[in-house]
Amino acid sequence: MQNVVGIRFKEAGKIYYFSPGNLKIEKNDDVIVETARGVEYGIAVIAPRDVEEADVVLPLKTVQRKAVPEDRIKVKENEVKEKEAFKICEKKIATHSLPMKLIDVEYTFDVNKIIFYFTADGRIDFRELVKDLASVFRTRIELRQIGVRDEAKLMGGIGCCGRPLCCATFLGDFEPVSIRMAKDQNLSLNPTKISGICGRLMCCLKYENDCYCDACPRKKIVPPKQGSRVVSVDGEGKVISLNNQRKTATILLDDSKTIVASWEDVVEKDEPSAETE
Repeated sequence: MQNVVGIRFKEAGKIYYFSPGNLKIEKNDDVIVETARGVEYGIAVIAPRDVEEADVVLPLKTVQRKAVPEDRIKVKENEVKEKEAFKICEKKIATHSLPMKLIDVEYTFDVNKIIFYFTADGRIDFRELVKDLASVFRTRIELRQIGVRDEAKLMGGIGCCGRPLCCATFLGDFEPVSIRMAKDQNLSLNPTKISGICGRLMCCLKYENDCYCDACPRKKIVPPKQGSRVVSVDGEGKVISLNNQRKTATILLDDSKTIVASWEDVVEKDEPSAETE
């Protein structure tokens, strides 16, 4: 077992494990740690706890110290520098006529590196741009090309549901989303209705999918197929829609009445086979 503390460096960013060492770290404490990128300022989002060694990447780096008010002031100063660096980089991109879009700029806490995040349709030769930026900022420069989902996460926005984007508020990692999840949730397969502002399938299709799984622990309830003929206590009819969460089916009866019945209360009717002799 390893005693670890979970540190997050960005809102809705990935959580990284560090060793608390001899420090008494509590949840929501600001800390200073050393990472592969350099010294960083983070927030403890998971209090110290024991985890299996298989769940961590050894050797663990140790938290250097808790943050002090001066560290928070430096973070604010870095945020001001990031805005200035963003404007400078945009001008340099225009000067070199590069087909790329600058998305975000990030300073490491110790200002030993500046990371410029951008999007582009293909590979970009930005060697001359890096040289220009290095001559201006006199520090290490990294240009990182990101995808459309990462762009949405960094920039934020409002989803079709009217709420802030999940990826920018609480989702730490992107998980694969398939069209099958939309089918299981009985959603329209119109791409414009199941895609987020990034143009990819909405992340909520993945983490909400479990709610649509069978909630009965003792036996599996098989739903009738949409469009099939069924027999219910109110008569025969055709299934016109399914509600996976409530485990109900909306049935159009032969007498033109519409009823809502539980999956357990309907029996799918076998269609006669159309065999030709």
